[in-house]
Amino acid sequence: MGNTVLIVEDERAIVEILKFNLQREGYETLEALDGETGLELAATRDPDLILLDVMLPKMNGFDVCAALRRAGSTVPILMLTAREEENDKVFGLEAGADDYITKPFSMRELMARVKANIRRRSLDAALRGPAEQLLRQGELTVDLSAMTVQKAGVPVEVTQKEYDLLVCLLSSPGRVYSREELMSKVWNYSYFGDDMRTVDVTVRRLREKIEDDPGNPRYIRTKRGAGYYGGE
Repeated sequence: MGNTVLIVEDERAIVEILKFNLQREGYETLEALDGETGLELAATRDPDLILLDVMLPKMNGFDVCAALRRAGSTVPILMLTAREEENDKVFGLEAGADDYITKPFSMRELMARVKANIRRRSLDAALRGPAEQLLRQGELTVDLSAMTVQKAGVPVEVTQKEYDLLVCLLSSPGRVYSREELMSKVWNYSYFGDDMRTVDVTVRRLREKIEDDPGNPRYIRTKRGAGYYGGE
């Protein structure tokens, strides 16, 4: 059985187009035409990825995304927004989305992002082993076998992309990664449009979770004009 993609979109024509293209690529699909149904399916059917529209009946996409993250879900979420407004993109990322794509979108681009997110999640799961594998820096501990993060012994809830970003930076402390490199290593695809914002917002969101003072970070630092690096 193939990986399952949950489509949460209120325009049936778009649902059918997405369903056709996903199934042609070998994915199983689930469909919801409103936010409440989408949230229920996400909680009960455990999809491998969610395509989540922003403007939905009953419950908007931002609230669905935030509710899933509060419940501890780490499923990759790709938000679909019909507007170019920067706030929509930032709100989605801050609610816990892994990425976004703006309508009208290229089906080729969308499929590339779906494949990249599912492939990355599958790879992370395959790399888990029975032996304990730890990354430690200061009060932070990342357990690579359990894919968990703790700070001073207290669990820190992070999304899949936040976890991948943290592992990337802490695995090579002091090594500066450009945004382009992080898109390739963490998001597993090349730049499309203004993806730089995705990296910046994810870094900011992660800093808010792991840093004592996000404005003066210890674990994820910025090299002005170059990118980000891990280190105390």
